[in-house]
Amino acid sequence: MAVKPPAAPPSVTPPSTRDLAMLGVAQALGFFVGALAGRYLGLLLGCDAFADGAGYSTSSMAGILLIGLGGGGGVQLARRWFVRRQTNSRT
Repeated sequence: MAVKPPAAPPSVTPPSTRDLAMLGVAQALGFFVGALAGRYLGLLLGCDAFADGAGYSTSSMAGILLIGLGGGGGVQLARRWFVRRQTNSRT
């Protein structure tokens, strides 16, 4: 049985500095907007993450969790939007 040499990787041009800066801004905005959405969703559900004197109660921890999930989700949505935008502009 003959062993085939490995195939050459496809030539991929690295992203430009402008593209990387736009990705960073998009992710930062996605995090900020997502965290705000999580914060206000928590307030709507009665889970105030920053309640005065509440300590680490269950509702406070749920509010912190919603802020974190919102921020992470916002980053992922911004990254997917950016990748989709980049793929559409290259074709």
